[in-house]
Amino acid sequence: MTEHTGQTEHTGQEGRRPTNDGPKAAARNRAALVAAAREIFSEHGLEAPLSAVARRAGVGQAVLYRHFPDRTAAVAAVLEENVRQVEQAAGTEGVAFADVLGVLTWHLAESAAFIGLLHAVRAGDRSGIRAHALMLSARVESALRRHLPVGHRLSTGEDLVLSVAMVSAAVTGVTREERERRALAAWRLLGVDVGAVRPYGG
Repeated sequence: MTEHTGQTEHTGQEGRRPTNDGPKAAARNRAALVAAAREIFSEHGLEAPLSAVARRAGVGQAVLYRHFPDRTAAVAAVLEENVRQVEQAAGTEGVAFADVLGVLTWHLAESAAFIGLLHAVRAGDRSGIRAHALMLSARVESALRRHLPVGHRLSTGEDLVLSVAMVSAAVTGVTREERERRALAAWRLLGVDVGAVRPYGG
């Protein structure tokens, strides 16, 4: 039977692994689930049903729950991947700060979960991810600050943190294109240059 990428188990086979499943298939499934979760949360908000994530990823719900036992785990995985890409961009020699901001902006436009993270997650949040999100937010700030050129307009005081918060607040809209347009407009109003808006390595 031909194996399709990202689909190694069907709902009707819950609890049973096909003989060709293994670490590589598990890694593909997890990557597909994270990508699907980012899309579903962006389109429908953080309260979207996890069954929609499984369908978008092309896997059964047993596979979903094996990787992410609850909503908190799925949201945290999306946030972690977003932050990891910003850190990778900021840690790569020769990458301009404007290009790091381009990676950050891509995730802002692509991921509703990331926007929530950079709003520092309200104290009344009931999703159970507040402490984790605050830690990841600190990692984003640290990565950006380490890459911030001396004398950059965002290098004074809390200008960097406030600017990221202001841009993230501006990222609204039904379509991804509209969210990106608004993010770039916000950066322009702040007088900050942003490079190509794309994921790290994209």
